[in-house]
Amino acid sequence: MTATTDRPSATAAQLPEPDPAWVCRWSGRPGGSVVLDLGMQPAADLFPAPDAPTPDPEHPLRMVISSVSGLLQLETDPTTPEEPRGVEPAALIAQSEAAVQQADDAGFIRPGTRVLEYPSPHGGSWVTQLAARDMIEVDSGPAELIVDIFGMMHAADQRAALAERAAHLADDGVLLMQYHTVAAIIRSGIWNALRHGHFAYYSTPVLVEMGREVGLVAVGCWEYPLYGGTIMLAFAKPSERFSEQTPDVTAMVERELAEGVTTAEHAATLGQALDESVAAIEAYLAGTREAGLVVGGYCAASRTSALLRSAHITRDDVVALADASVAKHGLTMPGNRIPIVSPAGLIDLKPDRVLLFVPDLLDEVRAALPQIEANGGRWVVLDPMPREIDPL
Repeated sequence: MTATTDRPSATAAQLPEPDPAWVCRWSGRPGGSVVLDLGMQPAADLFPAPDAPTPDPEHPLRMVISSVSGLLQLETDPTTPEEPRGVEPAALIAQSEAAVQQADDAGFIRPGTRVLEYPSPHGGSWVTQLAARDMIEVDSGPAELIVDIFGMMHAADQRAALAERAAHLADDGVLLMQYHTVAAIIRSGIWNALRHGHFAYYSTPVLVEMGREVGLVAVGCWEYPLYGGTIMLAFAKPSERFSEQTPDVTAMVERELAEGVTTAEHAATLGQALDESVAAIEAYLAGTREAGLVVGGYCAASRTSALLRSAHITRDDVVALADASVAKHGLTMPGNRIPIVSPAGLIDLKPDRVLLFVPDLLDEVRAALPQIEANGGRWVVLDPMPREIDPL
C-alpha cells in the first residue's frame, strides 16, 4: 500500500466547467460536470479465478451531474455485467418486509391482483411477501402493482426504462420504487456507492420530476435507515383516486432541495469524502501492519472493489475476504487478487481485525460469526471511514 494516489478528485473548489459533450441519461440533452472521479477501476462484478491472466482490465469510473435534469449518473461503462447474485442480507430482508407492510397499509396491495417486479442483482425481491398476500406475479403489464427495488438504476437509458414501467402500469395501479437516495449518499460521504453498472443515482426531487414527465404523480414516500438512507416512492397515473402529489412527497422534495442535492457543488463534496476516507483507511492499515495484526475482510459487495482499489489495499494488508455467496468462494477480488473465502474459512484464519465493507451487515455477522470476537478479533466498519467496534 502507498500513500500516493492515481486518481484526481473533484471538489467544490476544483469543479470543472460543464462539458457539452456529456449527454444526460434522462433528458438526452448535453451538459454536465464531473463531481466524483475514482480514476481507473476494475469492474465491480469481476471476480477472477486465482490463476486468471493478469493484469485485470480497468476502466474509468466517474460520476457526472446533468446540468439539465440534475440527475447524478455514471459517465460511461464499457463493462459487461457478470455479477454472481449475492445473498440477501438480513437488514435488506427486514426492510423489504417493512416496506411491503407499509404499502399494504396504504392500500396499494390488493389480493388477487397482478404484480410485476423488476429485479435487481443485489437482491431485495418482494415476490415471497406479495405471494403470501395472494397477489399474482406476471411477466408483463398491465399490472396493478409494479415493484422496482434498486432495479432501474441498472438501465443505461433512464427515460426508456421509466417509460416502460409506466406503460405496464394499470390505470388504477401503483409503481413502487426503492432507491438509495443521493441525499444520504452525500450526507454520509458514501463515495464508494459509485460503481460500474449503476447508471443513475436518484434524489427525490429529480425522480419525482422524472415521473411527472412520463405521466406519473408521486403519491407516497417512506424512508428507511438501510444503507444510510433508502426511500420508497409510490407513483400512479393521475386519476380520481390519485389526483395530486401527496404532502409527504412534497416534504421530502423540499428537504433534499434544501440540502442542495441537485447542485454540482454539493455533489462534488463526495470528492473530499473520498480523500478523507482513503487517507484514514491507509493510516489504519499502516497501524495494523506495524502491530503485526492479521486482517481479514467481509463482504465482496459491489461497493467493495472500488474501496480496495482506491485505498491501495493488497494481500499484504488483507489476507482474505469472506462472503456468504457460495458462488464467489474460491475466486478473488480484481486487481489485488485477495482471495474470497467462506465465512468458516475466515474464522479459521483467526483474524485480529475484520474489515466490514457493508456497515448494515454488522449485527447479522456478529451474530453469525461469534468466533471472530471469541478469538480476540474485532470488527472494523468501513462506512467508509474505518471504525473499530468494541467487543461484545
